Amino acid sequence: MDNKNILLLIADDLGKQLSCYGSTTIHTPNIDKLASEGTIFDFAFASTASCSGQHTHQNGQYGLASHRHHFVTFDHVETAPQLLNKIGYRTGILGKIHVGPPAVYPWEERQESDTRDVAVIADQARIFFQQSQNEARPFFLTVGYHDPHRDRTRGGFGNDQEYDSRVQRGTYTPQEVEVPPFINNTPGTRFEFSEYYNSIHRLDQGVGFILEALVDSGFADSTLVIFLSDNGPPFLNSKTTLYDAGVRLPLIIRHPHIGRAVSPNMISYVDILPTILDYAGHKAVIDGSKKRLGRSLIPILGNSSVLPGYDQVFGSHTFHEVTNYWPTRFSRNRRYKYHRNLAWRLDFPFAADLYGSLSWEDIRNMDSSKGDILIGGRKLRDYFFRSPEELYDLDNDPDELQNLVKDPKHSSVLENLRGKLEEWQRRTEDPWLYRDGVSVWFVRYHLPAGLKIPDRLDFDPDEPGNEGKRTFPTNTTWGADV
Repeated sequence: MDNKNILLLIADDLGKQLSCYGSTTIHTPNIDKLASEGTIFDFAFASTASCSGQHTHQNGQYGLASHRHHFVTFDHVETAPQLLNKIGYRTGILGKIHVGPPAVYPWEERQESDTRDVAVIADQARIFFQQSQNEARPFFLTVGYHDPHRDRTRGGFGNDQEYDSRVQRGTYTPQEVEVPPFINNTPGTRFEFSEYYNSIHRLDQGVGFILEALVDSGFADSTLVIFLSDNGPPFLNSKTTLYDAGVRLPLIIRHPHIGRAVSPNMISYVDILPTILDYAGHKAVIDGSKKRLGRSLIPILGNSSVLPGYDQVFGSHTFHEVTNYWPTRFSRNRRYKYHRNLAWRLDFPFAADLYGSLSWEDIRNMDSSKGDILIGGRKLRDYFFRSPEELYDLDNDPDELQNLVKDPKHSSVLENLRGKLEEWQRRTEDPWLYRDGVSVWFVRYHLPAGLKIPDRLDFDPDEPGNEGKRTFPTNTTWGADV
């Protein structure tokens, strides 16, 4: 029982709609209890990365793995189950599996399921725990929940299905919900949020069932429990975007020997794998090849202070569905957020579940004669047709509505965050580091031979020449040496 076990719980499309994150209209007692016993991170950011601990342009998991999309992780990437298998862990996954191929994610035990019956999932976890009682080796179990993702009905979240009798149905109504500022307060939105709340209610019970099984199996005092989500709520202005509503997400880590804390430090989901490896005692906590970013969070668990060096995060998004090509990157510090939109000339794409939503139906049919149609506080036109760059002062504009890119008073901030983003792109060998509308990564071999790339973000057909212009430096360094 003294083995260092790890339990990773992943919600699907869950934002910070949890009472432990300050929501007053939804109650999540089981997740709250976990938070009361561990470290709850208030500034945790998804990188749109899979569990490999790398960003999508490093691991190749550019979008959805399922159906016709079939985005999968590069063969050379080292993943959590792969690394932990090598040091003798018993690895398993239950529920939703949204990564591949299986050879790169070699869980020893794999029970993929599309069920939302959280009692059934908990029973499977209980069996896994009981089997582990007879093992001399520690375990790493991942549970992928389908809640609170939308189902395939319009406005539904799986609440009309029949579940095990232990699962209590949620009773939230459209009148009770709190509509966040990133989406419109309409009848369709309120109905969808009530269904979303009821799905979160079921998720919360599932977390409680599994943690109860962990206690009953005698592993609670030896298990690191990590709870997180993959992206924000399935509504416009959130899911599939790099706005804070889409990427600033819940993260709770309960270490069996470290007390409670609310951490104000800015961390990225790329820190999860090093944290897991650190707890397990794996020598690859720090990647010797320096390809894998992130750092263990174990040293800052239980600490509620603002610590130096935890004030900058980065992220990327390239696809959702295979038809949703819209590469974009962001750099964020405590006050400012910078977005670089590589395909800004393209309409921002719809995820299928958002296009079919009742909330979008309400928005698109608003009366435009009364003024601009808005999505939340953002003009509809500005949502679909974005600028090449966006800069926001989050202290004064937390909903990221007032683009300051052209404000001369913020030129130094723009240059700073733009530079930090480019350094990160070079460090991670991002093919979407563009100049003159082309990937510098793919044409870099021509630079020593005299290729001149105008040092501008996008190609200008009115001034196509590259003579007599400031050019991108030929001695650019990529990768670990940046």
